[in-house]
Amino acid sequence: MADRIITGFHGVEEFIRSFSASKKKQVSPVQEIQLLYSVPGPRVKKIIAFAKEAGVSCKETEKKHLDSLVESLCPQAQDHRGLVLKITGQAEKQENIVDLDLWLKTVREQATVVVLDSVTDPHNVGAILRSCDQLGASLVILPERRGLKDVTNNEVVSRSSAGASAWVPVTYVANLNRAIQQLKNTGFWVFGADSQGSSISQEKFPPRTALVMGSEGNGISRLLQENCDRIISIPTCGKLDSLNVSVATGIILYEIHRQKTCRNI
Repeated sequence: MADRIITGFHGVEEFIRSFSASKKKQVSPVQEIQLLYSVPGPRVKKIIAFAKEAGVSCKETEKKHLDSLVESLCPQAQDHRGLVLKITGQAEKQENIVDLDLWLKTVREQATVVVLDSVTDPHNVGAILRSCDQLGASLVILPERRGLKDVTNNEVVSRSSAGASAWVPVTYVANLNRAIQQLKNTGFWVFGADSQGSSISQEKFPPRTALVMGSEGNGISRLLQENCDRIISIPTCGKLDSLNVSVATGIILYEIHRQKTCRNI
């Protein structure tokens, strides 16, 4: 099994935090994890100290060695800034990758699920995962066929999510329409986002809410949109016809979170 390389301060910190939590549960997600660094600055020194507390091996090395470790990564991930996390023997399934059927059996009475249809840009997926972490989404559903399989192993996603991809529960399904029906059968009300929908300011989101988001270019597929209970939109006043999907997801998740928080006060 090839080594996995993680760069980016947030991504490195969150993976170490996830690794430490797994150790406390006596679950070993990897065979070996090592933090490599060169000429550490103040931020790198803090991460090294954090890694040592978590029981991670830390080793100083030359910059050219770090460069060689990241040369196969995408250009954005190659910017290691003097810090690289090397993971050997990572388990095929991460702790936050869940089975939908099992998840639905234990879902809480109040939960928010985000369903991504045709959203394949890793920067958008990463930004959405970050919003999900910050605004209390319980699960993200991605299609196996068109989704970013092994999303937590995608370095662009990890960096764009600022490490949230190590925490937010994710599930991959063969059929999004079937997944939507499963959510409905478990008491979820399904909202699809489209510019022609009713304003989110006029909606009352129930305790169990599922939000379906499509790509800017294609939107939500026709059949999936027909299976939604309601179509909603964000009221805007600009000259462009739509918001970036990650921005739109964050805005709608905030409104869902705000309403649920107000109900609990």
